[in-house]
This record gives sequence, structure tokens and C-alpha cells, in this order.
Amino acid sequence: MGGAFLHLLPEAVEEAEGTEFNIFLIVLVGFLLFFIIEKGLHWRHCHQGKCDVHTFHYMNLIGDSIHNFIDGLIIAAGFISSIELGITTVIAIGAHEIPQEIGDFGVLIYGGFKKKLAIVLNFAIALAIVFGGIVGYFISSTLNQAVVFLLPFAAGGFIYIAATDLIPEIKKETDIKKSMATIFVFICGILIMWLIKLAFGH
Repeated sequence: MGGAFLHLLPEAVEEAEGTEFNIFLIVLVGFLLFFIIEKGLHWRHCHQGKCDVHTFHYMNLIGDSIHNFIDGLIIAAGFISSIELGITTVIAIGAHEIPQEIGDFGVLIYGGFKKKLAIVLNFAIALAIVFGGIVGYFISSTLNQAVVFLLPFAAGGFIYIAATDLIPEIKKETDIKKSMATIFVFICGILIMWLIKLAFGH
């Protein structure tokens, strides 16, 4: 959340100055698209009170690869804009992707894949971020023009992740000590983003 409000949105507003782009409309589009992607990847079919996981783990692989590729483009766009924004974007995406990849590994195992194959597939999917970053580097001139769209789009995605994944998990915790520790980590994450902003003086 700190990455979205302290880095991506201010940078997006600055990049959009003098253009006809509606930054906050793009933020909303990013928020909604991340919602649609998540619903699509976690779709289940339920009947007679019993829910079964379909063979949609294959769809999950494809969808996650596309998602990671877009993340790579967003990281490239961040570094094109500034080193500060690039580092912030890497941290924000990494904080979300690591637990997600662990979850995806569980989905693959549950879907019938052997552990070794699940690890290989998960690693291959993760490489889509690197591939997206490389593609972003080679089309930097085009991507530079797309930064004004990608930054608020990414901000919308990060706000969605914070609003639907992070904050609900914090609210769900009933143990006081664990709850305080989780809140502390959450605040530390925001402070890290703020310190990065101060360090780069942007």
C-alpha cells in the first residue's frame, strides 16, 4: 500500500501532467482488473454442497504466467521512470509474489502434479517476470510512453492486494500478540517505502 500511495501515484500524476490521461480512472481499472484476474484464477465449481477443483490448474498456470509477465513490464516501467520507483516496485511485487507462488505450488500439488514437476512449473512461471522485464527493456522507447498508464494501473493492483489480502488477514487474527506483530510488520512495510522515498529525494 505504501508503494502505491507514496511512490506509484505521485509519479503517475507527475508523468501524466500535460496529458489527457485520467490517472484515477486508470487506478480503478487496475483495481477491477486485478479483482477479475483473481476471481478467474480461483474459480471453483460447486454443486450439491460439495466444491471440487476443476482441471483449471492449467488455466491457473497460463493466467499466472500472463500476470507475472505484466509484473515484469511494470518493474521495467518503474526503472525507466526512476531508480527509486523501480526498487519500490520490485519490493511491492516481491512481497505479494512470494506468498502467491507458495500458494500456487499447493494448488499444483492438489491438482495432481508431482512435487518435482510442481517446483519446476512454479519456477518457470516465476521466470515470466524476468521475461517481462527483458521485453520491457528492449521496447523501452514504447514502454516509456506507456509508463503514464502502467504506473496508475499497478497502483490500482497494489491497492487491491492490500485491501483484499493484507488487511483482511490482519483483521482475521484474533490472538493479540500475533495481531500486534502483523500490524507492526504492515506499518514497517509502509515506513520502508517512505524511507526509500527520502533516500532518493524524489
